[in-house]
Amino acid sequence: MPKLVTEKDVFSKAFITLEQDIPTGITTWLEKLKRDAADHFKQLGLPIQRRGNEEWKYTDLSPIAKIAFSPIEKFDSKKLKQEVLDYILLGNPSWNRLLFVDGNFEPDLSFVNDTDNIILKNIQDVVADKSYKLEQHLSKYKDYSNNAFVALNTAFIKDGAFIQIADNRLVKEPIHIIYITTASQPETASYPRTLILGGKGSQAEIIESYWGLDNEAYLTNAVTEIFVGQAASIKYYKLELQNENAFHISNTQVVQDSDSYFSSVNIDIGGKLVRNNIDFLTAGENTNSLFNGLYLINATQHVDNQVILDHAKPYTTSRELYKGVLGGKSRSVFHGSIIVRPGAVKVNAMQVDKNLLLSDKAEADTKPAFWIYCDDVKCGHGAACGQIDDQALFYLRSRGIDEETARNFLTRGFVNEIIDGIDNEDIRIEISSIVQAKLENIR
Repeated sequence: MPKLVTEKDVFSKAFITLEQDIPTGITTWLEKLKRDAADHFKQLGLPIQRRGNEEWKYTDLSPIAKIAFSPIEKFDSKKLKQEVLDYILLGNPSWNRLLFVDGNFEPDLSFVNDTDNIILKNIQDVVADKSYKLEQHLSKYKDYSNNAFVALNTAFIKDGAFIQIADNRLVKEPIHIIYITTASQPETASYPRTLILGGKGSQAEIIESYWGLDNEAYLTNAVTEIFVGQAASIKYYKLELQNENAFHISNTQVVQDSDSYFSSVNIDIGGKLVRNNIDFLTAGENTNSLFNGLYLINATQHVDNQVILDHAKPYTTSRELYKGVLGGKSRSVFHGSIIVRPGAVKVNAMQVDKNLLLSDKAEADTKPAFWIYCDDVKCGHGAACGQIDDQALFYLRSRGIDEETARNFLTRGFVNEIIDGIDNEDIRIEISSIVQAKLENIR
């Protein structure tokens, strides 16, 4: 059994604040939710004991458990330099956006230009308004009863992004959700929460990005819930660009209704220790889904992606491709599972993970898995780890290209399959630039 770590061992200062924030005589549904989630975290504890725990076999959480993370005091957003904002605000200034600094919503740095098609607000601002029916959706897709980090995030829900796309509406401009950690205080924790509701027949593109400014150690514990309505289409991009000493834990739950389309691109570049849990459920028939990921890590970075695609309904299709470039003494973990439920006939699912090792000391652990309880399906998977092809390198060198440039060409060609799959040119250009800057520093 995993060793239990309670609030007495870690997050102690944060829990003291939490106890003060939640009144003894609980009155609202949100206060009840937070209290229940806090109780579950106390029971679950952090899974720091890896023996016998397959979910955390390759990722050691003891560095997190050793730090008594405290709440972040509100940072004066006016201190953010303009060049920092210019770099963080991707794409066109007209893009819809919500911006959060150290877990706090910053309305003056946010912008919404399409109020006819979307509701884009801070979660805290919609809690009391019953017309949004937040109680029916918040924490209804991602269960916290068996996940310590989801329980912890739910216990600390405060500010966060609420996106509701109206039925049969097209949101023309991308929606950008930005979470910035200034690390102006050491050993702090923030708990970003995002809820995305795609109405029936709606279409939207959403970017969720995480940035770290200074090099202090901090924890970002994020939860994102996404509901894709009937015949809706959502294209979702997640960018993790934390600093080199940061801990980043994210849990993303996607629930997809019938005849809908969902695609995601998950990019991991920063962070000392990163763990992404992506869970997907087909709640309706005839869905089409695409999950792509790219992790670029160096030095002693550790990135762990666990992706579970649960095909609960028939006539559903999914494609999953993750790629990693590893340098230094970095380590990646990929654990992908495809589940096909009884009666889910005609499921067509493919899962692939590929890793390019630029250093003899880098390590990639990959574990694809299937859980199939229905015969009439088509499923496949593949995994590969290797170094740059010597013949390809020789070919470029024989054409007068120096070795470093040749290696860069081949590495860039390896990642381009993910980048080129981004339909939106503006988003593709932005992500390509970020990826290129990281590639230049991987050895």
